[in-house]
Amino acid sequence: MERQYRVLVADDDESILSTLRLLLKVNQYEVSVAARPLEVIQQIEKTDPDIALIDLNYELDTTSGREGLALLENIRQLAPDMPVVVMTGWGTIDLAVAAMKAGAADFIQKPWDNTRLLHTLQTQIQLAEGRQKQNRLQQQNSLLLQELNPCEDNRIVAESHGMKQLLEMITQVASSDASILLTGENGTGKSMLANFIHQHSERREESFVSVNMGCITDTLFESEMFGHVKGAFTDARQNRIGRFELADRGTLFLDEIANTPINQQAKLLRVLEEKQMEKVGASKTQSVDVRIIAATNADLNEVIEQGGFRRDLYYRLNTFEFRVPALRERVEDIGPLSKRLLDDLALKYRKNALTIEAEGLDLLQRYTWPGNVRELSHVLERALLLSRSDRLDGALVKQVLPGIAEFADHPAASSAPLSVNHNVHQTLEDLEQNILQQRLTHFDGNASQAADSLGLSRSAFYRRLGKGQHKDD
Repeated sequence: MERQYRVLVADDDESILSTLRLLLKVNQYEVSVAARPLEVIQQIEKTDPDIALIDLNYELDTTSGREGLALLENIRQLAPDMPVVVMTGWGTIDLAVAAMKAGAADFIQKPWDNTRLLHTLQTQIQLAEGRQKQNRLQQQNSLLLQELNPCEDNRIVAESHGMKQLLEMITQVASSDASILLTGENGTGKSMLANFIHQHSERREESFVSVNMGCITDTLFESEMFGHVKGAFTDARQNRIGRFELADRGTLFLDEIANTPINQQAKLLRVLEEKQMEKVGASKTQSVDVRIIAATNADLNEVIEQGGFRRDLYYRLNTFEFRVPALRERVEDIGPLSKRLLDDLALKYRKNALTIEAEGLDLLQRYTWPGNVRELSHVLERALLLSRSDRLDGALVKQVLPGIAEFADHPAASSAPLSVNHNVHQTLEDLEQNILQQRLTHFDGNASQAADSLGLSRSAFYRRLGKGQHKDD
């Protein structure tokens, strides 16, 4: 059933009130009337109208409009979001202009045209509803961003020397607008660090927009990044806002930057250099002001040498370049990080959190974690769901982490943390291959499930597996 809108009509002429009441009721409006300014205020408090249609002259005089302007000011204070349309007589345009300056949405001249009056009311109601909807969406988006990007300082665990040093350097440059490139293996937490940088920048009150460059196809790149206008191409049925415009005055996080299509990199570089862009199908150039944070697990210098990435774009992105350490390089963080993850998972699944016992922690710390923090999170999630007690002990770790028992017995895994030298590095490669093969066997040859259990993409799983096979050849 279509909503019936409420209109408050105010005039000291009873014949005008009667005429407007009939006209509006015939056109499906609910109508309340008032003959004096005081009654207008009372009706607003009583009926909460969607719109008011008021005369500007009442008891004191019939020409100056002072009573109407004073009433308009009172209405704006009482109901600031309600549109008010004023009625004026012929020859009083100056009064109508004064009313518009005082906050009136529109004006109608007496004697009025019925069609014009009805159209004005309908237009102002629709505009008011649009403003209310936009305000709701902005509030919802703000809450959603807070939920999706909870970036309080205590979300990042940094007990290890490497992470403490990294956070110290990042915090030092976060307040600037300098571009930052985060490198490191998959699953190390680069996206969380990007959000951390945004929250510690001067742009923290503006948008943080994240885009996975590896998920944008070549054909849709410009539309996704810069937007398009209606009719720009066959399927462009409406205007689209691109990621750069969404992030205007805020931060744009370009994840998996190495996967940007090579023939689109020049367009990306131009926007970064000139801070200008055009939507697809538009002739107008618009300015954008974004702070860029990029991330990759690839060796960009190697990709550049292979012709897959522009060197000038690389220099534009890496004003500061920070490598995020792998989880096996920050063993001191595994305990507190596991506790944080288990607490979050317990809240998610409405279960009691698990207490980490010494043997369980020892196994977690001695494992190489090829999938890094993402893999740790998946393992702990399985542990919480499979646990029949409130303890994360060695037996449970071995249950949810296939191959950990064999790994724990390996001579190179007898102590932690692991030192980084050539011999140990070779041993870690061998161990990684064993783990990859064990996961593949555990999931009956299903590479997708094996990759997911390690927090890896299917292609990354095969790439790591291929390193070992190439080594054996």
